[in-house]
This record gives sequence, C-alpha cells and structure tokens, in this order.
Amino acid sequence: MSKLFGWFGKNKKANKQKAQENQDQKSVDQSTVLPDESQTSDAEQSHSTAKSDLPETAKSVSTDTPQSDSVESVAPVADEPVPVPVEKEDATPLSVVPDKLDAVEIADEASPSAPAKDGDNAEELLSTPVQDLEPQQESEVFVVESSTQTASVLEAEAEAEAEAEAEAEAEAEAEAEAEVTEVVSEPVVEEAPAPKEKKSLFSRLKESLSRTKANLGSGLVSLFKGKAIDDELYEDLETQLLVADVGMDTTQKIITHLTDSASRKDLKDAEALLDILKQQMAGMLSKVNEPLSDAINAHNSDEGPFVILMVGVNGVGKTTTIGKLAKQFQQQGKKVMLAAGDTFRAAAVEQLQVWGERNSIPVIAQHTGADSASVLYDALEAAKSRKTDILIADTAGRLQNKDNLMEELKKVVRVMKKLNPNAPHEVMLTLDAGTGQNAISQAKLFNQAVGLTGITLTKLDGTAKGGVIFSIADKFGIPIRYIGVGEGIDDLRQFDGQEFIDALFSEIESGE
Repeated sequence: MSKLFGWFGKNKKANKQKAQENQDQKSVDQSTVLPDESQTSDAEQSHSTAKSDLPETAKSVSTDTPQSDSVESVAPVADEPVPVPVEKEDATPLSVVPDKLDAVEIADEASPSAPAKDGDNAEELLSTPVQDLEPQQESEVFVVESSTQTASVLEAEAEAEAEAEAEAEAEAEAEAEAEVTEVVSEPVVEEAPAPKEKKSLFSRLKESLSRTKANLGSGLVSLFKGKAIDDELYEDLETQLLVADVGMDTTQKIITHLTDSASRKDLKDAEALLDILKQQMAGMLSKVNEPLSDAINAHNSDEGPFVILMVGVNGVGKTTTIGKLAKQFQQQGKKVMLAAGDTFRAAAVEQLQVWGERNSIPVIAQHTGADSASVLYDALEAAKSRKTDILIADTAGRLQNKDNLMEELKKVVRVMKKLNPNAPHEVMLTLDAGTGQNAISQAKLFNQAVGLTGITLTKLDGTAKGGVIFSIADKFGIPIRYIGVGEGIDDLRQFDGQEFIDALFSEIESGE
C-alpha cells in the first residue's frame, strides 16, 4: 500500500510540473518572433508529435489517478492547438523541442507499459483504478463490522428470549406452588374406613365346611324340600350320604332309622323327616364330643406332666397340629415342652424346633436317625424335672399296614410307661379328612396297636368328604378332640358336635 501511495505522489508531482511547463510555454509563445519556414515546419512537426502524445498521457493519468485539480487544468491545455505566431524573417526562432521531449518522457513514464520499480505486483497495482482500491477496503471493513454487529444483535436477541423463557417458567412454577399450597392448606377430610366386622367362630366354621355342606347340608335340604316320603327319596338320600363319605354301614344305619321313624309317626312330609335326620346325626357326634381340656384338668400334676403322644401316617399334618396345640396350651397358661420323636423324616426335627422357637417353647431333640424311644424317654425325664404341665411327643409317620413300624410304636409306649405307668395319657391319632374311608382303616389299626384315646380330624375346609366324621364316631366311639378348618392357629378348633351340625344345616334357619 505504501508503494502505491508513493507512485500516486510521483504522478501528482509530474502533473504539477507539466502544468507549470504549459504555462511557461504559453508565455514563451506569446513573446517570441515567428521563425523561418524550416524552423516553422520543424516546430509544427514537433508540436504535432507532442500534441499526439498528450492525449495518451492524459488518458493514462486519468485512469490511474483520481480526478484532481491539476489534471483538470492540464486537459484543456493538451486539447487546444498551440498557436504559432507569425514572426519576421529576421527574428531569431525560439526552440521548443526540449519542452516537447519532456512531455514525451512524462507520457512514457505514466504509460502502463512502463516497468515496475517496486516489485512484481506493480503491474497489478497500476492496472487497478485508484478510486476502486480504498473503497473496497472500506467496504470490507464495513462488511466485517456489519457482520459483527449482526452477530451481537442476534446474541442479544437470543439472551433476551432465554431470559423471557426463564421468567415465564419461574412464573409458572410459582403459580403451581401456589396452587399446591392452596390444596395442601385445605384440610383433607378422609372418611374413616368402616371397621371390618369380625366374624364369629361359628361363621368361620360355616365357611370352612362349605364343601362338606354342599353334600350333607344344603344337599340334604334340597333333597327333602317339597317331596313326598317314598322309596325314591330314600334312594336319593343314600346316594347323597355315600358321596359325602359317610360310609356304607353308617348310611344304612341312618336310612333304617329314618324309615322306622316315618312309619311309626306316619309322616307324609319329607321336611319333617329332615328334622329327624338332623337329630340322628347330632346324636352320633354327641357320643364322641369329649374335649381334651377335660382330661387335662382332671390330671394329677403330682405324677408328672400330662403326656400327649401324636401318631398318624405321613402327610396328615401331625407336626403342624403339635405346634398349634402347644401355642393354645401356652395361651391357657400351661407350661409346655415338645419332644422331637420323629427321627426318621428329613427336617422333621428342624420343623418342630421352628415351632418351639416361634412360641418360646423348649424342644428336646436328638440327631436324625436316633432311636425314637430314647428321645421320648429323655424328654419325659426333662419334663418331670422342669415341672412341665404338658409334654407333646411327636413320632414318625407310618402306614397302618406296616407291622414292623406299628411294633416300634408299641415300644415307644412301653418305654414311657417305665417312667410313668399312666403315660402316655393321650394317644391322639391325626387323620386327614380328605382321605375319606381310608381314615377308617387308619383309625382301626392304630387303635389296635396302641389304643387310641382321641382323634384330630384335619383339613376339613378343603374337602367335600367331611361325612367321614360320622362314620368314625359311629364305628369307634373314640373322642374327637379337634378339627382343623384352616391354616391359622385358631383354625384348630376344639370339636363341638352340636355346633358342627348347626354349621352343616345352617341354611334351613337362614332360609337360603
């Protein structure tokens, strides 16, 4: 750029010098005398040559330099012809060739074809108009400045929008918090849930006996309702009792009793015969309605603990029944101890120990595979020394048709009697009501082996074969101590014959 400005200064100086020479030339021309013809011709020729070169010089200067006062003053002089004054022949001519030569040199110096003095870019700089250089730089600067200003404006607008959005969100959050505060500030009044009505034991018993009741309860009610007393009625009654697993012998006994009562009383209404059936079934259960609590209360504590020996086949719920009984006796204020006499079944000892830990009841046990009789002997001695009220002894499950296992059970009883001639005071058989008539076979063989004194009938809530209880009561007359109608501790209920009958036939009274 400095080179370009230097060149512009040089041209400006040349233009001023040229203008000064033209002025001097005019003054000389006016003061000189006309030359002779040869000199005049030479002068005219030189003048024409200079005149032809001046336009080119002016053109070159006009394209390469900005319009200035010096250029404007030179242009008219270059275009006007130089007047040649007529002088006398004797006058001495004044030569003007050197001046014209200087003009030619100036034109050559200003020509674009002149060599560059400042480097290889001189031609490019010379070919570029002077007036186009500075404005281009200014425009570039303006574009940069304008783009910078535009970017700053956009950034300012973006920041303003972000601030507006943040303010809007803050206002929305404040409104939401205000609404929540208003909602929270209002006291929420919730209706107290209606207290669940606690069902009575009888209601729970009815629900538990629903399957058995479908055959013996409601089934019998629908059978007698609106029918005449005839052979068809007796046949339908027999079928219904057998389906409920009452057993053939007990069923025939019931039918015979109903037939005699109907003929003796000359009954015509089947519903009246239903009342007789209900009384007969209640009478069967009343014979075996002897709670175990009566025997415990009658026991003399001076002779030692009241010993309950639990027997039965595998899977009838014997160990679970032991745990529930222990809890109930403990709730009654009795001091209880457990004896893990089932040393054959895997995890039987651990199962009984869990029941003991749950109820804080001591458990006497040995390793699996130990002699069951020795375990029970140690347990009885420990119970006597600790002044225990009740000792409940578990035994291994065994099938009633396995003679060697039944002999082992007899051995257990003999060992106990060595310490206490009256022990065990209760030999309780646990039966699964779902086994039906097979329970009759179990009761028979266990009774023959060890002499049963009580029966617990479990799982009555899950079977429709609860009629087996009438067959057991009718055949053996062994007291039914407990019935199991659920999984809870309270679901092991002390048996009450009349309550059982009422639960079976409760639909008659409710009118369902």
